[in-house]
Amino acid sequence: MAFSPGSRGRLTEYDLGRFPADTLFDRIGRAVCAAGCLPRKELYEAWEVARRARRLFRGGRVVDLGSGHGLLAHVMLLLDDSSALALAVDAALPPSAPTVHEALVQAWPRLEGRVTFLKAALEDVPLTSGDVVVSSHACGALTDTILARATEARARVAVLPCCHDVETCEAGPFAGWVDPPMAIDLLRAVRLEQQGYRVWTQIIPAAITPKNRRLLGTPRE
Repeated sequence: MAFSPGSRGRLTEYDLGRFPADTLFDRIGRAVCAAGCLPRKELYEAWEVARRARRLFRGGRVVDLGSGHGLLAHVMLLLDDSSALALAVDAALPPSAPTVHEALVQAWPRLEGRVTFLKAALEDVPLTSGDVVVSSHACGALTDTILARATEARARVAVLPCCHDVETCEAGPFAGWVDPPMAIDLLRAVRLEQQGYRVWTQIIPAAITPKNRRLLGTPRE
């Protein structure tokens, strides 16, 4: 069976041979395999979100909202050491999140003490204009909550939306031209620009996820 980066199967020590190189991605892959609890697609999604965000946004505290295992927060730090700290926030942190963290700290001791996990509602996390707010596959209206929180703080933001629920997400006037998920994301991009943000729209490989539209923004002023 062909290896699919979009699989929900866990990466384990049996997958170590798939990450043989000395590249940062392969080193992260080996650490995730050592943890033995992370779905394969989460590795590839976190890498794509982080590397594209870091091409535009350097420094700042990283705030990973809807973080799950917090891999995205860790990769953001590995890609840019000028960010001193990262906060991984989720209303229901996975029990295996510390396992992933420990595997990454073992591979990169400089991560020790720099990533904080917080079990909390996304609405309750204080943000500042110096933050870089990131999220990978916040379901449905959670993406809108994250965009709203980031824009209120005038923070830089990068999201990979998923689960476009037409009952809870607004499609605006675009729904007559394009399918509802696309309409929802188009409206998000337009609103972000209307709030004084410079906006970038991107896609990640569809082999990782069919919900592959990336939305990034930074305040113009």
